[in-house]
Amino acid sequence: MSAARRLAGVASSPVRDLLALIDRPEVISFAGGLPAPELFDLDGLRAAFDRVLSAPDARRHLQYAPTEGNPDLRAQVAARMTARGLPTSAGDLLVTTGSQQGLTLITTALLDPGAVVAVEEPTYLAALQSFQLAGARLVTLPGADLAGWERVLASERPTLIYLVPNFANPTGRTMPAAFRAAVVELAERYGAWVVEDDPYGELRYRGSPVPPLAAQPSAEERVLHLGSFSKIAAPGLRLGWVRTPPSLRAALTVAKQAADLHTSTIDQAAAAAWLAATDLDAHIGRLRDAYRERRDAMMSAMPATAPEGSVWSDPEGGMFTWVRLPGAVDSATLLPRALAKDVAFVPGAPFFAGPSDPPTLRLSFTTHTPSEITEGMRRLSGVLSEVLSA
Repeated sequence: MSAARRLAGVASSPVRDLLALIDRPEVISFAGGLPAPELFDLDGLRAAFDRVLSAPDARRHLQYAPTEGNPDLRAQVAARMTARGLPTSAGDLLVTTGSQQGLTLITTALLDPGAVVAVEEPTYLAALQSFQLAGARLVTLPGADLAGWERVLASERPTLIYLVPNFANPTGRTMPAAFRAAVVELAERYGAWVVEDDPYGELRYRGSPVPPLAAQPSAEERVLHLGSFSKIAAPGLRLGWVRTPPSLRAALTVAKQAADLHTSTIDQAAAAAWLAATDLDAHIGRLRDAYRERRDAMMSAMPATAPEGSVWSDPEGGMFTWVRLPGAVDSATLLPRALAKDVAFVPGAPFFAGPSDPPTLRLSFTTHTPSEITEGMRRLSGVLSEVLSA
């Protein structure tokens, strides 16, 4: 028997496939967007689970629970979002099993087969998979050309616009404040929903925060905002949330019920206990300090690593830099050579919804220490110089 036809056009993630290939300690991988495990608050999370399971009412945290999520957790997330400039109440939030599930629920609630979704180029690969699985037709938005965005919206009339405005995956770029305001105005004018995917927003290493799209005037009934604990706590918790417009809350809740009834009760309770006992600003400050040093190590090594004529992004935060090699080389053909030298990256082509740009590649700088990054870039330099000078 064959799989359902809707899976036919959905390619496997090369990032997930690479993780299976590079599980060797000698490999320095810049491929996966993995937080540094040594920075997880292991003691704090262990204590949070212990407190929850040692409480007199511990058994309720092992029971079925409301679909919308743990009330304490929602209240704490709402308070932090409000403090960061996006006024939010607990009732605005739906807790999800990772923010990726939030995106899946949105596609379930909003996209019929053939619906049009507008995306930036390149964009988050798993979002492309989600939209393809829903049978959507993808159209691309032309960089920072606002007039071009309006032409696409006017001609294609997308149901949904998908954006990663802070330190985007894979490019590391950040959308300017004025452009965000203009995008929300365009979405209102042409009747499109906006999904603002923001897993990296708290990981800023220089510059000032930019107000979210969801905080723009007229955004209340137009923008769905996705958040996650994966980058600020630990991805193994699989906890995220959707900040939903009032008109969509019931539909998203039904979609969540159909998907898994609710997110893990015990994990939500432990996350709420961890937030209550943790100086989250101090914890995120430590993440920023460590990741800033790692980002700087990669940026410092880049001129000696990338061949002459290469260009790369200089991210203000997040986890990634985006490199374009000179000429017409296909970065995918370089990957086997890189793996043979015990270094890994992600070729850029799969991140494109339209025609790809084969000379591109994505590098992640958060997983390894600065000294490991320096050594990994030395190995990558050898691969690139061998191939591109031939």
